[in-house]
Amino acid sequence: MAHYVENLSTARPSGLFVSFFAELRDSIARRRVYNKTYAELSQLSSRELDDLGISRSMISRLAYEAAYEK
Repeated sequence: MAHYVENLSTARPSGLFVSFFAELRDSIARRRVYNKTYAELSQLSSRELDDLGISRSMISRLAYEAAYEK
């Protein structure tokens, strides 16, 4: 009968944790950019948005692009 033993000290799960927390940190940072952009654009008056060539319906998309697209 074969017996399999895995030594957890050599399994190196720390790499998984490091990448998970790096992705989590990036995700939180992007969400903050989205929220800040959305809030700042939402505070502008309709006239100010018109001067920038932005309609109110575009605010969500612009905030998304600022945070998630390069």
